[in-house]
Amino acid sequence: MKRTITVLALCSMLFALCFSVEAQQPAGIPRIGILSGVSGSVFSARVEALRQRLRELGYVEEKNIVIEYRYAEGKGERLPDLVAELVRLKVDIIVTIGPGPTLAAKKASGTIPIVFAGASDPVGTGIVSSLARPGGNITGLSLMAPDLDGKRLELLKEAVPKIARVAFLWRSSGSRGNLPLTDMEAAAKALGLKLLSLEVRSLDDFEGAFARAKKERAQALITTTGSLINTQQRRVLDFAAKNRLPAIYHYSEFAEAGGLMSYGPNNADVFRRAADFVDKILKGAKPADLPVQQATKFELIINLKAAKQIGLTIPASVLARADRVIK
Repeated sequence: MKRTITVLALCSMLFALCFSVEAQQPAGIPRIGILSGVSGSVFSARVEALRQRLRELGYVEEKNIVIEYRYAEGKGERLPDLVAELVRLKVDIIVTIGPGPTLAAKKASGTIPIVFAGASDPVGTGIVSSLARPGGNITGLSLMAPDLDGKRLELLKEAVPKIARVAFLWRSSGSRGNLPLTDMEAAAKALGLKLLSLEVRSLDDFEGAFARAKKERAQALITTTGSLINTQQRRVLDFAAKNRLPAIYHYSEFAEAGGLMSYGPNNADVFRRAADFVDKILKGAKPADLPVQQATKFELIINLKAAKQIGLTIPASVLARADRVIK
C-alpha cells in the first residue's frame, strides 16, 4: 500500500513539474525557427544581426518572442529531421540559411511562412518561381551569387596580375547543375585564364581536389557558395595558405578567418532585412505578397595578414577599392 502511495505521489510531482515547464511558455508569444545547414559558429554574426534588428523592432528573445535554433552541422541528411522538429513545435515562421535548408523547409510545410535569409539563386534552385511573385508560403532575399562569380575572378586577376591557372572549388546543386562551372569558365576565358575544375560532392572529395590543384600547378583559388564548402572553411583556408595560393572567397567570414580576399553581399545587412520580413509576417502579411528582395550592399574585404603570409603585395589600386582592409 505504501509503495502504491509513493508511486502515485511521484507521478503527481512529475505531472506538476511538467505543467510548470509548459506554463513557462505563455500562449501567444511568436516562435521563430532558424534552420541552417552549417554549425552555429559559422554564421553567428549574421544570426546576431537578425536578432539585433528584431530587438530594434520590439521583439525581445525569451520575453515576447522565442527563437528555436536548428543546425545541421554540414550534414544535409539531417535537415528533414530538423525541420520536422520545427513543424512539431508549431513555429510561426521558419528563417532559413542556404538553399538546402530552404528547400527542406519548403518540402516539409506548405503553410508555415518561410523567409530565406540570403539564397544564392532562389529562382535557379527552384525555391521560388519568380522574384516579383514568389507565391505560396515562401519569400526572402536573393544574394545574386551567380552574377558575382565573374566579378570575383576579375578582382583576383587585378590583385595578382601574373596568374594564368586558377583552381575553382565548387559543388553542383539544385536545378543549376553545372551552370556554376559553365559561368566561371566563360568568365575565365574572357580574362585569358585557364580554369581548373575542382568539384566536391562530399567531405571525402576535398583531399583529392587539393591534390589535383597541386598536381596541375594552380596559381590561385576561387570558391563558390554552398554549405559543404562553408563547413570546410578552415580546411580550405589552410590549404590556400600552405600552398601560397592567392584566393578570393564568396563570404566575408572567409576573409575574416584568414583568407586573402572576399567579395559579396554585406550579409549583416541581408539578415537585418530578413528580420523586417519576419516583422511584416507576424503583423499579418502573407509571404506570397512580399516580393523577393535583392542584396543591395556589396563589400570587398582584403586581409593584408594573409597577403604577407603568402608573400603577396596587393596593388594600391585594388586596396583603394576595398570596403574593409584587415591589417
